[in-house]
Amino acid sequence: MTVRTESGTDVLSLTKRLVRYPSFTPGSALSAVEFIHGWFEARGLETLRYKGAGPGGELVSLVARIGSGEPTILLHGHADVVPGEEWQFEPYEEDGELRGRGVYDMKGALAAMMYAMVDLDEIGCDATVELLVVPDEEREYDGPKGAEVLVEKGHTGDLLITGEPTDFHIGTQAKGVLDLRVSLAGKSAHGSQPWLGKNAILLAYEHYKRVVELPFAKERSELFPYPSINLARIIGGDVINRVPDRAAYDLDIRYLPGQDPKEIARQIRSIEIPTEIEVLHSIEPTYVTRRNPYVKALREVARRHYHGNPVGVGRHGASDIVYFQRAGIPGVEFGPIGGGHHGPSEYVVSSSLEAYRQMLVEFVQIIGRNGSGGGERD
Repeated sequence: MTVRTESGTDVLSLTKRLVRYPSFTPGSALSAVEFIHGWFEARGLETLRYKGAGPGGELVSLVARIGSGEPTILLHGHADVVPGEEWQFEPYEEDGELRGRGVYDMKGALAAMMYAMVDLDEIGCDATVELLVVPDEEREYDGPKGAEVLVEKGHTGDLLITGEPTDFHIGTQAKGVLDLRVSLAGKSAHGSQPWLGKNAILLAYEHYKRVVELPFAKERSELFPYPSINLARIIGGDVINRVPDRAAYDLDIRYLPGQDPKEIARQIRSIEIPTEIEVLHSIEPTYVTRRNPYVKALREVARRHYHGNPVGVGRHGASDIVYFQRAGIPGVEFGPIGGGHHGPSEYVVSSSLEAYRQMLVEFVQIIGRNGSGGGERD
């Protein structure tokens, strides 16, 4: 049995401390990471810090490490959040739920991971565990991401667990990302006589309606009923009394594992409305087999604490797993119970944070004893 000198209420307290950093700005994200460094230092655990992420390469990614055996498990958390209102950075509890920006995505999971590292250091650890904390999972900056910096610095292992919100299910697949800008040309005319022109904004809307009817948009897979297609932004028009002759719109497409982004772009270009298509951003899907022995061991541990049936699920959003997958490291998303992430009512079930902490400790203990989690690699 695991003996702890600090209780589950401390996980809640630590989550609240982390939430109070409005870490959607680079400066506050850096402050949050420095706080985490000091927290570990106060408990006798050294950390490594690497600059290189964010604007000017000044943001810091952090690594805490315990153990020296096999296998090597990577725990991954991000200290940054999406923007929120000022009141969202004053967390509060209500009806067994902790509310605030980032409690579910993913400062609650990060706090539990931090305490799990301390637990494993106290009781001894047959495996090697590294906690990787990055400051920039939620935002794109020029230059390498924090996760890319850590991979480059040699922080690799046998499995990565990122604490993204999954309600104790195990995210074994995630969609890829294909962000496109579609530009269209129309014909200008006076606003009082729109029939003499060709409205480029209306052309953009007509084009979008045809995109969602393309064959790729209707495909499905074992874990996903369809790709996600979001009309994220429209750019067009200048003055109110003129028919706009230029317009563009941005598409955020989350495509299925097995789909080809080049084929998706080809289908969009085949629509018989003249356009220019620019690829703004692209990230491949992530995938790990549910037969992976570490995944199977994690599911067995989750089943002990979760009053349901934790299963392998598909994740609609992307995560930093992709950067580790490129280095040959399988990864899963696995986090506590909650809801409303990126929204105004974000919450995490308070008791699930302590359960999550226990799951991580038990998982590491099991795979440390068994070496490969039991079973053969797929």
